[in-house]
Amino acid sequence: MQLNLPSYELKLRETSMHGKEIYDEFRKKYVRLTPEEWVRQQFLHYLIKEKHYPASLIGVEKGLLVNGMPKRFDAVVFQNNARPAVLIEFKAPGISIDQAVFDQIASYNLTLHAAYLMVSNGLSSYCCKMNYKGRSYNFLSNIPDFNSL
Repeated sequence: MQLNLPSYELKLRETSMHGKEIYDEFRKKYVRLTPEEWVRQQFLHYLIKEKHYPASLIGVEKGLLVNGMPKRFDAVVFQNNARPAVLIEFKAPGISIDQAVFDQIASYNLTLHAAYLMVSNGLSSYCCKMNYKGRSYNFLSNIPDFNSL
């Protein structure tokens, strides 16, 4: 799958039970290779290699409660003090990034209070900086480098 991201060599394998799988370095296991998972892995490697995000500060598929309901977010980047800095939502390339996607990530962020929200389907990627005092957010023209978070 061709994305609007640099392409990184990732470990793939074929299994009789699950078909194609990709090695997730963050969860330390092979997972089913879906279009969304391909976007997640390529985007997270982009953050590490191009934007200098420490792999050790990235959490994948973590659970949280939103309005009393268990939910799972796609990825989070923590600050060095273990507070959430960036909440990330991934979609398959065929899924357009629309208001519903931003509503989904915003609802997750009610619990986490991350300073930045990112959304990507591998073809389009968006990042916004939260302004909690002004109850608004500002879209950024680029994905910020880790050191500028």
